[in-house]
Parts: sequence; structure tokens; C-alpha cells
Amino acid sequence: MVRTPDLLRISAGAIYPVSGPVIQHGAVLVHGDGRIAAVGPDQEVPRPGDAATVDFPDAVVLPGLVNVHTHLELTVLSGAIEEEDFFDWIRHVRRAKQELSPEQLRASAEQGVRDAWRCGITTVGDTGDSGAVVDALSRLGGRGVVFQEVFGPHPDQAAGAIAALETRVAELAARAGSTVRVGVSPHAPYTVSAALYGRVAELAVRDALPVALHIAESPAEVALVTRGRGPFAELWRGRGIPGIETARSPIAYLERTGILQARPLAIHAVQTDGEDLDALCANDCGVALCLQSNGRHGHGFPPVAAMVDRGLALGVGTDSLASVESLDLFPDLRLVCERAGLGAGAALRLVTADAAKVLWLDSEIGTLEPGKWGDLCVRRLAPGIRSEPAGLARRVLQGGAEDVLATYVAGRCVYDGRADNNPDPVRHSRT
Repeated sequence: MVRTPDLLRISAGAIYPVSGPVIQHGAVLVHGDGRIAAVGPDQEVPRPGDAATVDFPDAVVLPGLVNVHTHLELTVLSGAIEEEDFFDWIRHVRRAKQELSPEQLRASAEQGVRDAWRCGITTVGDTGDSGAVVDALSRLGGRGVVFQEVFGPHPDQAAGAIAALETRVAELAARAGSTVRVGVSPHAPYTVSAALYGRVAELAVRDALPVALHIAESPAEVALVTRGRGPFAELWRGRGIPGIETARSPIAYLERTGILQARPLAIHAVQTDGEDLDALCANDCGVALCLQSNGRHGHGFPPVAAMVDRGLALGVGTDSLASVESLDLFPDLRLVCERAGLGAGAALRLVTADAAKVLWLDSEIGTLEPGKWGDLCVRRLAPGIRSEPAGLARRVLQGGAEDVLATYVAGRCVYDGRADNNPDPVRHSRT
């Protein structure tokens, strides 16, 4: 059972609220209901006598990090899939996942939640079809939006697939904890027919469900959608699936199906041009950047600078541990700075305030403000941070998951980097 959080007061060498300037030698007070009660200079934040207190003099407190695209049920496959070619890799992942029992999937998902906490990540946008991540987040008290995948490349499968999806979403929502929201994910153009995309759009709009989908990820996908060729097209022909009605681009294909009207989170969006980005903007879609994953498969680099110029809502995701070595978001952030020319402060927003907006949670998390959830990431910095507030964001980006000292979800310590192990939430001593 998830423990009710105590009244908690954290002080640190610096507070990086994202919503305002850096606070040197600041503090955050989290009420017993898990929401932030006060943020400010240490001497101005109340000191209730019954509060649990902890001080991190050589650290910075950030909003809990938001990883907008994960597959935590695949955590157990870390390092197990060697293929770099995307078509071969995805077939191997599918075979390996089919061999996992429900118990293994649940254990894998729980390990993924704990791995996220070790990286300072308090919220995930997770995609999968087993339901294991809904259960893991609910049992452990993690926060996330979990997108239930649906598949069906043959148009004749659409009616049955949407009926099964509707039932599944209702089941998952009934057992989801208060920190978990259930959405839907029509997987990708090579696994979902145009008819099924349209049916998912109708369901999502009707029931106000969040939507995420993999799109414009690989050249193989582009070959299928634009020319009806490539390995996915050959696979379809071998299975007797009708050929795709081609479009100018994967995004143009989605627009024609009607799914963009559901304002989906577009995962990857690597193979996109100006027209595609305009369509995403016009439909108020967000984008999940998964740069390390794209690099591993040779997919290229998305047009991040053009996305920023258009005001697209952007967040960063790691994708699954079948693709990348770690859930640590900071290698991706450094890539954004290097390849797209973003400043350190703008990059940090991609895993805090902007990422929260991508997951439709910006009224609840993403910045350190009174009334928002007390989701916190405490990161180690070298002594002297009080004298360098202007460069704090750059210094934060230099580190990695090993610099996370503690992670809190709604004021509850879910990871203590100073402890030998973290089987359960950690209690701090009271004053």
C-alpha cells in the first residue's frame, strides 16, 4: 500500500522552479496532501514543527522529470535485442515480448518504474498493451499517462479491434490508481489500418481519451506510406493485407484518417517537413522526441529547431530499454542542445514544464509552484552553486542519473540515492 505523505520541508543550495528564477539557498514545503504549500528563499518558507525535514546544501531541487515516451513493460529486454535494422529489431522485440509471462511483464514494469525514479523521473507517458504499467504505477504510487496500444493492419479487423480496445480501456481505468490516467495508442501505420485510425479517433474524442502514436519514425515506414514499398509492404503482401492508400508523408496519411483531430502525441516525428509540422500545429498535437533511440536505429534527427520555431509542444522520451541503455533523459537533452541549438534552460523545460504540457498535465506538475504536486528531483552539484545561478541550467545538464540524490512523488520519497537499496518509499527523520 502507498503511504500517505508526511508534511515535508526540503531545503537546498538552489531551487530551480522553472516557472521563475533560480532561488539561491531555497526551500520547498509540501503539505500532507502531497501538494506544494510554499516555495522560496529558505528563511521565508515556513518551518512547521511537525514537518519531516531534509537539507541538501550542495544540490539543486528541480520539478520531478517527465519522460514522455517509455515502454516500461519491456524493461526486462534491456540489452537483449542486438539488431540495429529497425524492421528486424521490431520483429525480434515482438517475439521476445510474446515469450514473457504476465508475471514477468508485471515485474518488468515495476522495475521500470523504480529505474525511472533513480533517474529523477516522476511521470511517464508509457505505451504498451499488457496493462502491466497501469498496475505497476498504481501499486507503487507512480505518476503517468498509460496509452493502451491497439493493432490491426487489415481493414476487416477495425470493428473487432475497437470493441476490444474500448473494453480494455474501461478495465484498466477501473483498476488505475489516482495518479494514473489511461489513454489509447493506435500503434503505427505499419500495424494499424486507416479504418482503425478513424475508429480510434471517434472513441478518443467521444470519451476524452489522451492519444499517442508512433509516426514518421523510420525510412521503412515512409516507404510503406508514400510508395507502398519496403519491408513493411512486403510483410503485408505476405499476410494478404490490402495495400495502403499512399500519401505524401506519414503525417499527411494520419491527417487523412481523421486521427489528428484527437490531438495525439506524435512519437518520434523524425521524417517530417514543414507541411507536416504545420499540420501538427493546426491540430494542437505534441511531439515526443526520442533522440537516442532514433540514433541507435539510424533514423536521423528530427527538425527540432523548426518545431520550436512553430511553437509545437515538445517533450523528450527515452523509448524502451530494448533500444537505449538507460532511462536517463540527460543524454537526449545534451543532443538537443548540440544539434538544435537550444539553450540549457530551454532544454530543461523539455523534461519539466513543456513535457508536462505534452502529457496534458501542466496544471498539476512540471514546475515548482504552490498547489501543484510535490514531485521533486534533487540533483547533486559541486559546492559553490549559490554564486552561479545564471549558469545553473548548464551545470545541471552536465550530469547524469548518477547525480540524482532523491526523488519525490507527491511529497513521498520514492528514491534515496544515499541509501543502499530502495525497496519501499524512504522516511526522513523528523525535527
